[in-house]
Amino acid sequence: MATAAQLPEITLTDIVEDWLDAFGAALADGDIPAAAAMFQADSHWRDLLAFSWNIQSISGTSEITAILEQTLAATQPVNFHIPGRRTPPRMVSRAGQTALEAIFAFDTATGPANGVVRLVHNEDNDDANGGEWRAWVLMTALDEIRGHEERTGAHRPDGESYSREFGGDNWLDERNAARAYENHEPEVLVVGGGQSGLAIAACLGQLGVDTLVIDKHEKIGDAWRKRYHALTLHNQVHVNHLPYMPFPPNWPLYIPKDKLANWFEAYAESMELNVWCNTEIGGGSYDEDSGRWDVALAHTDGTTRTIRPQHVVYAVGVSGIPVQPDLPGVADFKGKVIHSHAYTAGQEWAGKKALVLGTGNSGHDLAQDLHANDVDVSLIQRGTSTIVSLEQAQSLYALFEEGPPTEDCDLLATATPYDIMVQGYKLAAIAIQAADKEMLDGLSARGFKHDIGPPDNTGFQMKYLRRGGGYCLNVGCSDLIIAGDVGLLQYDDIEKFVATGAAMKDGSIVEADLLVTATGYKNQREVVRATLGDDIADKIGPVWGFGEERELRNMWQRTPQPGLWFTAGGLPQVRIYSKYLALQIKACQAGLLDKAQS
Repeated sequence: MATAAQLPEITLTDIVEDWLDAFGAALADGDIPAAAAMFQADSHWRDLLAFSWNIQSISGTSEITAILEQTLAATQPVNFHIPGRRTPPRMVSRAGQTALEAIFAFDTATGPANGVVRLVHNEDNDDANGGEWRAWVLMTALDEIRGHEERTGAHRPDGESYSREFGGDNWLDERNAARAYENHEPEVLVVGGGQSGLAIAACLGQLGVDTLVIDKHEKIGDAWRKRYHALTLHNQVHVNHLPYMPFPPNWPLYIPKDKLANWFEAYAESMELNVWCNTEIGGGSYDEDSGRWDVALAHTDGTTRTIRPQHVVYAVGVSGIPVQPDLPGVADFKGKVIHSHAYTAGQEWAGKKALVLGTGNSGHDLAQDLHANDVDVSLIQRGTSTIVSLEQAQSLYALFEEGPPTEDCDLLATATPYDIMVQGYKLAAIAIQAADKEMLDGLSARGFKHDIGPPDNTGFQMKYLRRGGGYCLNVGCSDLIIAGDVGLLQYDDIEKFVATGAAMKDGSIVEADLLVTATGYKNQREVVRATLGDDIADKIGPVWGFGEERELRNMWQRTPQPGLWFTAGGLPQVRIYSKYLALQIKACQAGLLDKAQS
């Protein structure tokens, strides 16, 4: 008998279709025990709005049984099938497990849905085929709300209203009126015009939800333009597309910040997003009776405006308000102290001395930039960091290089429940550490403290998901540290800061003209606290990091505060999850969903 890896494609398709047919039949009959029996004991299911209006991960047949008992009658899942346009079933290795992976589609009472199943061959179970296939991983995701489809493809606008009415408003007139909000209120206010804000606004727009984006900068893209001179994305172009508008095929593998910023500006215009720049949220409150917010907006020209949206989406990223540490003696330091977010370039410090506090991505990049501009620079390390070479970091995005189109890769990436994600990142971290051994040994020899992602050795990506930092993808600074071209100090060896620099506990002074604090940012909960007040911030709880439900807390789904939502993350995350956030807001507007967590 051929092994699973040797089975031809047509047989793989037959196996998946047989499993889907049996699973669908069990659900149609309401036979939940039979459906649960189609999963192996170590099984995992992640659902994104298809069986409930939540994003949730569950594990084991007991939890799967419980969720089906709660949701099956209302969901009415039918018509499980493999769509012809999708990547066909194939054998893969995911998190160390060989599995038969397939993308499928089905229908629910709410609308069409997609799914991913990974089947494992259990030869110990005796049947006519010499064993049976059971589900190891299942992912289900709502694709559209029936009757409220995206305005794309066959549902795109025909343009007749402004193209053929010669005596009426043309397209530009309509666009100017739409973004002025002189005679109407936006349904949704998005705070922040970076990748998170643009992506959710685009997805909402395609669902016909009137959305206003505000951004404190002068132009869309300035959040990237105004960052340090040498900044380039640390992951590759094919991972980073925004919804609906992929990057051109001639773009560089690693996108420079200004090129990305210009694309964001063009994206906002092309996707017809309503954007007010030079605008910040000055405060707000929620009226339970009307179901609307009263939000005060402050423009940089001194004018103000109060708007009354039904929803507010915070899209200021994982990195919100800069953290300024309380450093002993820093008030006595006569040089300049700036946070990394305010750093632009090292030219003005040529020939001088600098200290950079923090050994994450920003700290390393700024130290490298200062060194390149003839600055005598040293990093100050406060705690261990996870260091990964840029080349090895790309291994975590290998899925996007396997051949499937981006929309298929997004579904496959989403099909990673928490327990599987942890196991996969553990294996990746071990492999990356082995590949980067020479670099890591060199750093150790210089006294640099590194780890592979405590407490469970899951590498840099889990550090990002859990705390938003604490790692560095090396683009050259580690090599400079190893060579001694960038100095290294341990914070524990510093007694205090003095007028001329850092006074060490051994009595020496490390002189500096500049101190850059690359010490991270407060999360979005603290941004809410600063703009909407303590009561709402305390009500919603932590934002980002994993909660008991094994999903990122308060991200891309309802929060305890009605009408308050959050989105954040890198370009891949916001592309994938903006769709599901937009579907929930549209469901609220259509009367299908309450605005707060139940």
